[in-house]
Amino acid sequence: MAWTYTTLTQAIKDYVQTTETTFVNNIDVFIQQAETRIVRRAGLPVFRKNTTGTMTTDNQYLGVPSDFLSPYSLAISNGGSYEYLLTKDVNFIREAYPASATTGAPKYYAIFDNDAFILGPTPDANYTSELHYHYKPASIVTVSPSWLGTNAPDVLLYGSLVEAYVFLKGEPDLLQQYMERYETALQLLIVEADGKDRTDAYRSGQLRLKIA
Repeated sequence: MAWTYTTLTQAIKDYVQTTETTFVNNIDVFIQQAETRIVRRAGLPVFRKNTTGTMTTDNQYLGVPSDFLSPYSLAISNGGSYEYLLTKDVNFIREAYPASATTGAPKYYAIFDNDAFILGPTPDANYTSELHYHYKPASIVTVSPSWLGTNAPDVLLYGSLVEAYVFLKGEPDLLQQYMERYETALQLLIVEADGKDRTDAYRSGQLRLKIA
């Protein structure tokens, strides 16, 4: 079964058996919290994206996309060839290049804040960059149907129910059931990400799961 925004919100209300106004007004929050948790834990290839940008002369910073969660790689693209930068922390770059006026082809990058990377050294020219990154897909709250709603409906439902039941301060036993069902569904999704989507049966053999 695939969820749309309408069917998912109705299912949440049906499961917890309440239409109290404050609860209903927060359903979007429950769903978005669940989506964020799922995307961060299940590194599916579908949650990867490539984008190009420009490292600007004498500008030590490079903006990150609005849907950015974490980097896989950052490279300078030059006529079809790539020079990959090494990821470091901000302190390393500050110590290695204490003067932002020190310029050259960037060799290192670090996440400076929510909006930008810091580069080291500061670019001495305009360089075309290519960022490969883990991104946050559009929420079912704003785009319906969504990837999670269509392809991982059980994970999305039980993740949302966990958030909703915590909000309601519901019975611990029922909350535990929702959490267990969420974790079971999530682990199957992670197997998809870490197993089937990163290997093939010809080279790696059929995927095997440990049986207790």
